[in-house]
Amino acid sequence: MTQMRKLILGLALLGAFTMSGCSLNQMIKKAQEQDLTVSPDPLEVHADSVSFEMSAVLPVKMLKKGKVYTVNTFYQYGSEEEELEGLEFVADDFPESNESQPRKSKNFSFAYDPAMKEGELIVQGVASNPSNGKAKTTDRMPVAEGLITTSKMVKDVYFAAYADHGYNTGEELEPTDVDFYFLQGSSVLRTSEKRSDRGKFFQAFVAEKNLTRTVNITGTHSPEGPERINSTLAEDRAKAIEDYYQQMMKRYDYTGTAAEIEFVRKPVVEDWAMLKDALKDYKGINDNQKKEWMDIINGSGNFEAKEKRLQRLSTYRKVFNDIYPDLRTAKTEILTVKDKKTEAEIALLAKEITKGEVSADTLSDAELAFSATLTTDLNERKSIYEAAVKKNDSWASHNNLGAVHLEMAMEADSEDKKMEHVEKALTHFQTSVKKEESAEVLNNMAVAFLMQGDVEKAKANINKAAVSNPSEDISKGLNGVKGALEIKSADYDMAVNTLSNAEETKANMFNYALAQLLNKEYENAYNSFTNLISKKSDYANAEYGAAIAAARLNKSEEVYKHIRAAAQKNTDLKQDILKDLEFKNFRGQDLENALK
Repeated sequence: MTQMRKLILGLALLGAFTMSGCSLNQMIKKAQEQDLTVSPDPLEVHADSVSFEMSAVLPVKMLKKGKVYTVNTFYQYGSEEEELEGLEFVADDFPESNESQPRKSKNFSFAYDPAMKEGELIVQGVASNPSNGKAKTTDRMPVAEGLITTSKMVKDVYFAAYADHGYNTGEELEPTDVDFYFLQGSSVLRTSEKRSDRGKFFQAFVAEKNLTRTVNITGTHSPEGPERINSTLAEDRAKAIEDYYQQMMKRYDYTGTAAEIEFVRKPVVEDWAMLKDALKDYKGINDNQKKEWMDIINGSGNFEAKEKRLQRLSTYRKVFNDIYPDLRTAKTEILTVKDKKTEAEIALLAKEITKGEVSADTLSDAELAFSATLTTDLNERKSIYEAAVKKNDSWASHNNLGAVHLEMAMEADSEDKKMEHVEKALTHFQTSVKKEESAEVLNNMAVAFLMQGDVEKAKANINKAAVSNPSEDISKGLNGVKGALEIKSADYDMAVNTLSNAEETKANMFNYALAQLLNKEYENAYNSFTNLISKKSDYANAEYGAAIAAARLNKSEEVYKHIRAAAQKNTDLKQDILKDLEFKNFRGQDLENALK
């Protein structure tokens, strides 16, 4: 009996295995009718990854009870392949599969490697029986060709932001103030005033014949009644000073220059401001008594009514004697042209400072910083900023010395030299940012990190720079860096906005058009590329970009026109164009003719 049971069991298992194998074979055969869709097709790289969705629709009656069908997925390039997750159909999850087609979609993603540009997305179906581990497979089949790498056309943007030197290169006016005082009710400039220290200073100043642009004379009067009656008193006092000034110019022979001086008389009539200011610091009366004065001055009534009420105060005579005389003035402001070194003198002194031939104090901090803008030689500028760092150790000097090293890194003829300058730049930026977290130094740190390949640190710093109140010029420069980083991060909508406010350099204009293209603004992108071509007619990459935009708009004539122009301007682009899947639908004789 025992042997008979074993025989029956063995026959049953053999039948089960046979039926299982038959079911798997049937599934594999049916798999030839499966419908696989990949979106996008071709695949596209954005940021540093490739993402796509694959949808599968299986035939009716393909799935068998207790069985699993898996669409295994691979990206194959050269001799390498990237194995991805599978798209799995469990028969028990589709109880209606004998009447309707099982459907399923899944999102996939894998890290991008430049070697992947030419490759294929491959699938292989696997029918399996989880209960016994048996499986059958379909042949491998391609479902999408290669990668579109248009996003990698982004141009790196390196902008070195210099802190403002603070030196005014234009004409500057210096004010010189002299006040003259008058007797109550009088506009006569007394001899005692002319012979006072103020008067002697005034005469000596006019005698020096300083280059003068404007003389502002503010005539005032104290608020007592008898003086107010003469409504022209403030004007007359101002005119008395102007007349005296004119006399002095004749004495010291201002022939030919006197007419160039503008005299501006500013009479102040019935104004309480000077009295109120004087009362604030006056120690001759107490706070309660000051309040009595302020209540009247700030209260209702006209000027004359307020005067009469003030005269009834017990402190009026004291204030009248102590404060009022200083209110009967003609305040004279003389605006003369500041004496400044010429640019040649500044440049020469800066060179002598860097050589240690003269003291760094020979130039002001602003003059020394300005001198660096007078040379295009980076080594000379570096020496100047090194002298500035020693002189003042300011955030601006450290930032600017680092910015010079950034520019040297941009022009370095080897990677080692480039990284050496970047390291030196970062040392100064780190010192600078501790002193002041300016937009300039944050931008520069972003550029230095970008040169080192640290995109995340670059993004963090450039975003801080953008909200650190940069000047308009700095903002336009850093927006170029920020926009390029946003393209690298696949933030295309943000990149379009950022680059619309960037400096109009070739790289920034190209990246702006590219951001529009990647943001699916194809018409705008095409117009931006053609605008760039009109301004930079020899720029082959702009022609290439215009061709891609035209291809996405399905404008075949424009595609071939720009391909032809790109190849003519840079013959090295021919092979790239032939392999670029952006032009997949335009391949053929017309494309080959355009490249001849």
